[in-house]
Amino acid sequence: MSPRTNDGEREQPGQPDAGRPAPQARRPEPTTGRPVSEPEARRATSGDDVPGTGTTASPSGAESEARESGEPAVARESGEPAPVSEPKTGALDSDEPTGAAETEAPESGEPARPAEPVPHGGDERVAAVRRVGAAGRRWRTVHLGACAAMLAVALTAGAVALGAVHDQSGVPVAAAAAVSPGLLAGGDLDASITALQAHLRAQPRDFGGWATLGLAYVEQARTKGDPSRYPQAEQALKRSLALRADNDQALAGRAALAAARHDFAGALSFADRTLKQNPYNERALSSRIDALVELGRYDDADAAVRTADRRRPGVPVFTRYAYVHELRGDVTTARRVLDRALAASSSPGDIAYVAAQLGQLAWNQGDYATALTHYARALAADENYLPALEGRARAQAASGRQAEAVKGLELIVARYPLPGPLVELGELYEARGGAGDAAKAADQYALVDAWTAIARANGVNADLDTALAAADHGDRATALRAARDDWSRRHTVHTADALAWALHVNGRDAEALPYARQATATGYRNASFLYHLGVIEKATGHPQDARTHLSAALKLNPGFSALGAREARTALKSLEASK
Repeated sequence: MSPRTNDGEREQPGQPDAGRPAPQARRPEPTTGRPVSEPEARRATSGDDVPGTGTTASPSGAESEARESGEPAVARESGEPAPVSEPKTGALDSDEPTGAAETEAPESGEPARPAEPVPHGGDERVAAVRRVGAAGRRWRTVHLGACAAMLAVALTAGAVALGAVHDQSGVPVAAAAAVSPGLLAGGDLDASITALQAHLRAQPRDFGGWATLGLAYVEQARTKGDPSRYPQAEQALKRSLALRADNDQALAGRAALAAARHDFAGALSFADRTLKQNPYNERALSSRIDALVELGRYDDADAAVRTADRRRPGVPVFTRYAYVHELRGDVTTARRVLDRALAASSSPGDIAYVAAQLGQLAWNQGDYATALTHYARALAADENYLPALEGRARAQAASGRQAEAVKGLELIVARYPLPGPLVELGELYEARGGAGDAAKAADQYALVDAWTAIARANGVNADLDTALAAADHGDRATALRAARDDWSRRHTVHTADALAWALHVNGRDAEALPYARQATATGYRNASFLYHLGVIEKATGHPQDARTHLSAALKLNPGFSALGAREARTALKSLEASK
């Protein structure tokens, strides 16, 4: 979804990138498993049978008169939220989105506490990840296990150092009532987790606290690129449900966890279960939209976002509304909704979140100056906001500011070794072509392979990440297997594009063409998709169509990829020469 890393769940405002795919795959998220023998979290054993003190926000909704345009509540002339009111009889029966902006503490939770913090654990993890990079050049001739094991050590070191890494990532986490809201609102996720663990040692039967801890681990996995957190999150959420079956906080957490692992069918199931318990649960409403989008059920996603806007209008719903429209090529509506959502945002987290989405939208349309302006606003609200940092580097590269882009991405991957920025940095090294740049690029691609291996071992479906990276920078047969596996589960524009390109690099262009056309059939304006379609059309003997789509890709976003844009120009020149 819009604000994600690779291909999965959209993030909540002020939380790590989880929703919008990376440049080529529309992130994605985040957006978007890794095997490790992770240190077992010690369970809180208070011995006191204390009733749970966790609370959930009482369901509330906001309703105003529906706009004939069908835009969400934020898309009002003033851009200001209307007064909040309780839902009225019949409000949920309307087909038009209504309501006013309303905030809700994110429902979340986490599993038992790990070993005591180790000072400077974050530095150890970064150093270990860099050591993996140094071994990357030997990756192809050795085997995946060695590299994956080293990265696993790096990530597990971060797990042992829980609470010791203070990167000020600006990720607020809601807590059970007994935990100080002031501490959690401060934006230090690691400190928030430490506080939750202390609370749960004293109150081990607080089902709301366990739910909050579980979701905090999900967010920590995203912000630090550490999927070893996901098993901990699952443990905490199961503990919450064991204490109180079907509590909507934990069910919503399970939906978010499933989406983070790219199990979108599971995310949809948990979201539906949550909404049976609490139809106004904002996180479940959002996860349901994300799941439908990532399953390729775009009509159902459109209906879901309208329902969510009637029940819990606010920034999470407005940004998803915009993305559903963008997927159908309605960029004007998407921009208008995001502009008004930004005008209605007040917290730093919301401002960073929405401004980064506007930056991504502008970048997709090749408007780099506007994209940089939006990313600057996002970073003014939160200087460590990963989607804005990555987006800024991407826009700098497309604007010809490669040195700044490389420096920015180097800083990002030192802290967040995620597939998207790793591939982008590798391609910038390749495009630069200086002494040692080929080896540096290979290091980045080796880390992607190691990351996906570890991700899989921790329950993450990394097929789309694997297909996208391996098609251009790895084993082509692996890319095709991963793309086919992903397509067997869901039919999205992103999986169609990935499968088309994987077939192409394996020399199967006739098979690739229908998938490439399906990837662009919704009207989604993505230069990478158009480039892939044009190259495949050229290979299958459709020169006029190839010229049309390659030209469209370069006109839409001439800097869509450091390497892809160069190859698109080369292909277009050869077509023009053969006229």
